[in-house]
Amino acid sequence: MDTIIKPILDPNFAPSAIWNQAYQEKVAASAEPIEAALALVRPDETCSLYRIQTLPLTEENEAQTLRYLERLLKFLLWQRGASKVLISGCESLVANLSAIYSENGGRSFDYHFFGEKVYGQALEILPCMEADLPQANEKSIRMGYNLDGCRIGFDLGGSDRKCAAVIDGEVVFSEEVEWSPYFESNPNYHIDGINDTLKRAAAHLPRVDAIGGSAAGVYVNNEVRVGSLFRGVSPENFDAKVRRLFFDLKEEWQNVPFEVVNDGEVTALAGSMSMGENAVLGISMGTSLAAGYITPEGSITPWLNELAFVPVDYREDAPADEWSGDLGCGAQYLTQQAVARLAPLAGITLPSGMPFPEQLVEVQRLMAEGDERAAKIYSTMGTYLGYSIAHFSKFYSIKKILLLGRVTSGQGGSVIIEKAREVLDALFPELAKEIEIVTPNEKDKRHGQAVAAASLPSLT
Repeated sequence: MDTIIKPILDPNFAPSAIWNQAYQEKVAASAEPIEAALALVRPDETCSLYRIQTLPLTEENEAQTLRYLERLLKFLLWQRGASKVLISGCESLVANLSAIYSENGGRSFDYHFFGEKVYGQALEILPCMEADLPQANEKSIRMGYNLDGCRIGFDLGGSDRKCAAVIDGEVVFSEEVEWSPYFESNPNYHIDGINDTLKRAAAHLPRVDAIGGSAAGVYVNNEVRVGSLFRGVSPENFDAKVRRLFFDLKEEWQNVPFEVVNDGEVTALAGSMSMGENAVLGISMGTSLAAGYITPEGSITPWLNELAFVPVDYREDAPADEWSGDLGCGAQYLTQQAVARLAPLAGITLPSGMPFPEQLVEVQRLMAEGDERAAKIYSTMGTYLGYSIAHFSKFYSIKKILLLGRVTSGQGGSVIIEKAREVLDALFPELAKEIEIVTPNEKDKRHGQAVAAASLPSLT
């Protein structure tokens, strides 16, 4: 591809979509491309299969193909999750990948995350013959759309916790309460805060029939496996007080039906419910990058969809994620962190140590005043988004991108969408015809997430 649209404040950005496209063009031109596959297996014996072609594994191609496979594996792990990865077709590179994703490798964070934290067993990356690959075996769950009775919906974010009281689908009360959970070491801070939110909503209901919630992190059958909200809690306190906290809350609330899922899934569910559409990828550009997916059949998958950690920029000196340490991941491009990173590049000087939410508010104020420096920040993020959507489309079947989050509020949000559409129209015209970028209306912005969360549990 000869033409490329560069982010105005970040011209060295190397979009994953363009890098992978160039690699696949080389594969198509090669005499003997290799048929390869990655099987992502989980302890419950579900399996996700992703098939690819690579360049012949000559000495000339090896480094580039290893880079391609490593970044692909990174995306698949954070999108779909796995405790074991079986790779066919590129067996000679599997030892390299296993070393990278090991306790002492460059992806040690990922090794520990998918090992003891999420699945309770060491992450394995193994070679496999094509004939021995497991069959794809995915589960999907029809969840939500339950609006009967008196319900509480809540959403736990990095800067606030939201709740709503809902009676037969109608919101009778909603509220946001600021909090700072990320680096709070005392788990009682989190537990008491969540319970306080539930009590505030319950005060506006004649009774509580069900409770549904969403939060950043990985939740399996209501158990907290990993959550950025609890990153300040010690491992001992996490196991003792956090891992089963929603079971404890359920018991405290008379064992009413109680469901908690990743916040991104509820974002996508809210969009699907409001639009009456499926094949929805919800993207929330806020404190971090939350994402969720509703399948073309209208179900939620058991995938992780943690797009904050997937690589969207392949340059060698890309910005580092402050938690995982990896380079070029979504959290540095489509979040409040990105606004803070781009502000000095735009010539905006903000006080040292100013929290990211406050930096965003200041940039939004400048944007509302017509400041061209702020406009450049949003234009840059819109370019990031356009390329990222093109990349995501290789892993999801998408009809609608539901875009929301504090970063998209105000005039800047319009610039982000306009620039993203410009990238798709110019460089990925077929995708531009297939995918629509939408934002929630004001009612859904205020209440959609809470109503969707409240609808998760069934009363039967």
